[in-house]
Amino acid sequence: MALSSLSFLTNDSESKKPSKYLLWCRPTFAPEQGVLLVLFGSFLTGASLAQQWNQWTNLALLCVFFALQVEHPYVVQLKQRRTWKPRFLIWGGIYGISALSLAVVLWFHSPVLLPIYLLAIAALIADGVAVLHQKHKCITNELISFAAICLASPLAYGATTGNLSMEAFGMWILNTLFFSSAIYTIKLRKKRTQSLTPGIIYHGLSALIIVGLYELDCLSLITALSFAVVLIKFGIVNCVLEWYRQAKFQAIAIFETRFALVYTAIACISVLPAHLPPR
Repeated sequence: MALSSLSFLTNDSESKKPSKYLLWCRPTFAPEQGVLLVLFGSFLTGASLAQQWNQWTNLALLCVFFALQVEHPYVVQLKQRRTWKPRFLIWGGIYGISALSLAVVLWFHSPVLLPIYLLAIAALIADGVAVLHQKHKCITNELISFAAICLASPLAYGATTGNLSMEAFGMWILNTLFFSSAIYTIKLRKKRTQSLTPGIIYHGLSALIIVGLYELDCLSLITALSFAVVLIKFGIVNCVLEWYRQAKFQAIAIFETRFALVYTAIACISVLPAHLPPR
């Protein structure tokens, strides 16, 4: 950011201006802190399902964190594609190379992770296409983005155990359906999308999917019931709809975060054994 200066203070002000080199060295980070909550919540459920934490889990955590950081500079550069943004290109490259390197290491350890990588790449491509068509904030693209972030759950499980299971994919779907519900509640704050109908349909269909996953033994009863947290949240939002629409965004962020933390705690505890196995 350039500092305003008077003509007779030009030399002094220039010395205070950060150089382009220093600006390029400043890391970029995903501006939405909520996605970090989704990422770490999903990762913890996957690690809990694995019922252990080892060095591969640490590498997987670093991998998903770097992969998440790739999206922001990638989207910014696509939005402003007529001009090159060196800072975003540099840090996008650093994050991308770091995530790719860790992904390759994890792949050698757990070849079963390849489908997860392919899904993540497909989601990144879809995100780019949505940006080019100016539909980055459409519901479909946001659902794809949440599903991509929630891949942290089966990745944590696969990297830790060296294999994948139906329970791991069941947890991925559960996380995606839970965290994606925020799309429909947040949109209630906008005049164009204040209708409750899409949210009611989404939560109804999601509940049916969760029941199906339970019937297929992809989720335990308690894990499936953790989805009730989002149904309770949606019910509360309907009861205090005027407050929800008019409250400051900070209050809404706290409201959403509390329910996300409660869900994550229940989902994690539900897949842990009564006693952890001895090391």
